[in-house]
Amino acid sequence: MAPRRLLLVGEGNFSFAAALSENLDPSTSITATCLHRPADLARDPLARENLRRLRERGTEVRFGVDCTQLVDAFELQDREFDRIYFNFPHCGRKAGVAKNRELLAKFFQSCADVLAEEGEVHVALCRGQGGTPADKPMREWHNSWQVVAMAALGGFILSHVHPFSCEAVPGYKCTGYRSQDKSFHVEGALNHIFTRSLPYEGLQPGISRIKLGDQWFSFLEPEVLVGKLNRGFLEAPSYHPIKTINEKLIAELGKAFPLKRLKCSSPLLPQGDTSVLTSCHCDILSSAFWISLREDNSHFESLTGGTTQDMEDFLVSFSELSLPKNPRRDSKEEAQEGMYGQAKVCLRPSLLVHVQALIQAPDFLPGSLYILSGPVFQKCRISPFTMPAFHETLFILGFNKNLKDGCLQSLLDHLKGVLDSLLTQTLLKGSKLGSSVEFVFQPRGEDYMITVKSQNFGPDCVKDLIIGSVTTSATSIIHKDQCFVCVSMNLDLLAMLVWGISDWRMLWTFDKRFLKNFAPGKIEPFKSYSLYPPYYVHDISFWLDTKKRFDEVEFHTVARAVSQDTVISIQFLSRFQHPKTEQVSLCYRLTYQTCDKALTQQQVASMQSQLRKEIQQRLHVTPR
Repeated sequence: MAPRRLLLVGEGNFSFAAALSENLDPSTSITATCLHRPADLARDPLARENLRRLRERGTEVRFGVDCTQLVDAFELQDREFDRIYFNFPHCGRKAGVAKNRELLAKFFQSCADVLAEEGEVHVALCRGQGGTPADKPMREWHNSWQVVAMAALGGFILSHVHPFSCEAVPGYKCTGYRSQDKSFHVEGALNHIFTRSLPYEGLQPGISRIKLGDQWFSFLEPEVLVGKLNRGFLEAPSYHPIKTINEKLIAELGKAFPLKRLKCSSPLLPQGDTSVLTSCHCDILSSAFWISLREDNSHFESLTGGTTQDMEDFLVSFSELSLPKNPRRDSKEEAQEGMYGQAKVCLRPSLLVHVQALIQAPDFLPGSLYILSGPVFQKCRISPFTMPAFHETLFILGFNKNLKDGCLQSLLDHLKGVLDSLLTQTLLKGSKLGSSVEFVFQPRGEDYMITVKSQNFGPDCVKDLIIGSVTTSATSIIHKDQCFVCVSMNLDLLAMLVWGISDWRMLWTFDKRFLKNFAPGKIEPFKSYSLYPPYYVHDISFWLDTKKRFDEVEFHTVARAVSQDTVISIQFLSRFQHPKTEQVSLCYRLTYQTCDKALTQQQVASMQSQLRKEIQQRLHVTPR
């Protein structure tokens, strides 16, 4: 739908307003404004002619409007503009980049008060001024106007950028270069289009209540998983890309194998024999998130916003649950928890924890491909392709031991064919980019890692990603004559590769514009609505406690939680040992950046300050 109300600010001679008004739909209105007074333009014949044309068409013209104080220029009922234009902003005369950044920052903050919820802000800048990779050549950041960072101060993100063409607006003459009747150098100029970001709110962990049997229990959501529980991406109404890729993967494999789709009664908590879990999956369990279930006799609904039934679907009753022990906890801690009606359990770190329970079932049929899909949660270091929450699909195939080699190779061949096909669906014609799937044999045991060498993020960005694993070591005491192949796939990574989504956090956004990229069942290249987000770098150093072991994964986890996933990189810089006290100090470099929201330097500074406090309390280190 065409924008209905346009606001033009900083008009010099009103030539842009006059040209724009000639080709607009009759239902669209223009309000053209400038900072000058009418007397200031009386000696400019071009301005006088343009003003005459505008008045003949009934266009509203306002003088003395400060673009950094727009809320003062319009009454409440006259706000809600669908589009705001500011062409070649400049403070005047020989103002430096700092002054012009300040102008942009105040302008964007002012726009927030008068722009419609789904409106746009268009800012045209000369070549290099914006400081984004769209500029050719791109200026050094400190020497640019940093337009995306300035827009963030008003809560805006850059959603599109394209060349600015004066020829596209016949009659437009941009003047005001150094406060003179001279045109700006518009060759290579760019039009930057900004939209509102979702508000950056400090989300707090919720308390969830569940009923197990006749007893109510509650648990506190882990900080790092705020916004990642109960999202329902794989449920029936969803057309999220994770569900689309899962359904396509299953449908294609279903052409070669009879399918048995399973639904786990406990999507969050591991079940089965504790000894099996700890012996076969101790490396997985060591990365698990542990939560405390407490007896809760209150009568309030779940504080997370989910229904009681939602939460029951995530847990099983204690009579069904065999809980793995946390390897980092001692018997004294467990005894104390028992006294206070508290049980310690972990969120499911992988679907592999369900393998033994499934293959021990008496009705397990050889030759059928059993499928289980759901979210899993793991503590991990911060990197572009590791995530604390993701969706996994598990395939289990049982067959006679005498047919092991042939059945295994058949499954791998079909799987490779399906993945290769999916990973080439979004490639443009003639493109030499792409991905290749390989099964890398692991030195120990008969296991494989499923790796993808991908160029789907660009020709200069070749990635070797592990998207899954193949294990053949599972055995069943019920079906002793069978061998089992278990294939686990990271659906989030696979979706990123297929659609070219460069940031895993985008999959978890609450911004409705994300899902507008995806039609049900279709695969087309993803186009981000947040371009060139600025990044901010901070260093942190601290003394270690000589009596406690420093856990780097916990450090990364605390950084994730405090920054709400805005830390995208943690780089180890140096280790220093004091020559006299022998105390050890570590130094790290943190890089902050968002993929879907406006993030400001001030917000990052606040997070960094909070991080210093949190690591002191949680990790027992002393910030320097």
